[in-house]
Amino acid sequence: MKQIAKSIATMITLSIVGYAGGNIVPVEPVVPETAEPVVSESAFYVGLGFSYMSLRDDLSDEEFSATGVMLQAGYQFNKYFAIEGRYTRDISDVEYDHGDTINPDYDDYPTDFSNIAIYLKPMYPLENFNVYALLGYGRTELTNIPLGGPGISADRAESGFQWGLGAAYNATEQISVFVDYVRFYDDTGFDYRAQRADVNSDAWTLGVSYKF
Repeated sequence: MKQIAKSIATMITLSIVGYAGGNIVPVEPVVPETAEPVVSESAFYVGLGFSYMSLRDDLSDEEFSATGVMLQAGYQFNKYFAIEGRYTRDISDVEYDHGDTINPDYDDYPTDFSNIAIYLKPMYPLENFNVYALLGYGRTELTNIPLGGPGISADRAESGFQWGLGAAYNATEQISVFVDYVRFYDDTGFDYRAQRADVNSDAWTLGVSYKF
């Protein structure tokens, strides 16, 4: 009786294997995936640039211009957004072009030209390049403007919305080279100067940033 039962069990097993084509795939153990480390894209950064700065009176075509240095400090929250502060100041003699007025031209006008601002910086990465905008608030200033008499001078300044566009090349993970254009000021008059004229001020800057 036991022999008959063993024979029947053997026949059933062979039938099942034959029906399945003999393909019995062993079940492999499930190995949990190892999570990849998350790389932080946030960082502080600083930079240094050289700027060509100008301030123009569109009515009289008078213009102040100078070569300046730009100091930069910011914090990048992710690859699409940062906040940045800048201070730009002349390091060369300020030149004055009299335009349509009868004033004399000056290669060394006795005044100082500066701008300080803070910007929101939306960015868009393109491989090793990064294009960005600057949107913020700042103050543009001409100081120690001579008023005709010896030792008599005045400061002229305006504050308001500023904007810019630029591009950066990522030379390494920490170092990038950038060029940008920033509109410091664009309105009627400049403090007590040129009250009826459209006045605009801007700067082109070439610089290097270092990310910590």
